[in-house]
Amino acid sequence: MRLALTRLRTTIAFFSSMVADPQQTQLAEQLKWLNTHLGIVRDLDVAIERLNEIDKRRPQTEYRSWSRERAESQRHLTQALHSAKYQRLIKSLSHWIEKGSWSTKGGKQAATRRACPITQYSARQLMQWRKKLIKKSRKLEEIGTRKRHRLRLMNKRFSYAVEAVAGLVEASEISKLRTTLKVLRKAQRSLGQLNDDARCRSLAATLGQNSVELSQMFLRPRREKRLIRTAVTAYEKLAELKPLSI
Repeated sequence: MRLALTRLRTTIAFFSSMVADPQQTQLAEQLKWLNTHLGIVRDLDVAIERLNEIDKRRPQTEYRSWSRERAESQRHLTQALHSAKYQRLIKSLSHWIEKGSWSTKGGKQAATRRACPITQYSARQLMQWRKKLIKKSRKLEEIGTRKRHRLRLMNKRFSYAVEAVAGLVEASEISKLRTTLKVLRKAQRSLGQLNDDARCRSLAATLGQNSVELSQMFLRPRREKRLIRTAVTAYEKLAELKPLSI
């Protein structure tokens, strides 16, 4: 569900210049609300799994606070998915996609945007996102946790956008498309593990009985250095690749 939601939000962002309207802004806030509920449960799932991997000898009873917090978060998520707010969101979202004001908005500029060939629009948008991602990645070894997190989201968004327009790519470009996605996924895995470690440390600071000890369990300089280096190498490869032709 989180993946589907992220792909949807990516698609909206990809066509933001075309679909922007007051309702889209409102829906964006509601989608963020839903994503927060899903993200909390996911982070706790990952943290508990990592704890079990790192220290299998430690009694599971020491992690009861983590399990209780996960159970509570799952209850909150279940309540959210059964709420009237969620039902309204799905109904409003479906209506906006099918008949939103963005699709009928008058004016020469709006009409011109809707008339733009999908290949032309996608090629231009992918180029912009690619340039921004490569630029932001150049200082990866120097930036902190928050900026790495934003870079990870940017990487994921670009990867999903490339997948979304894969059907428009010329046959001669398929090999380049696959290589591009392979490089992006390699960077995403490394950045994702770094982000998971940071989230686990944050959770340990608030949930663990021995917060300092638990936080240190998720802080491994050699692992962090290796993951950053892997991501840097992937972005160097991406910069060497020629942009996709659509």
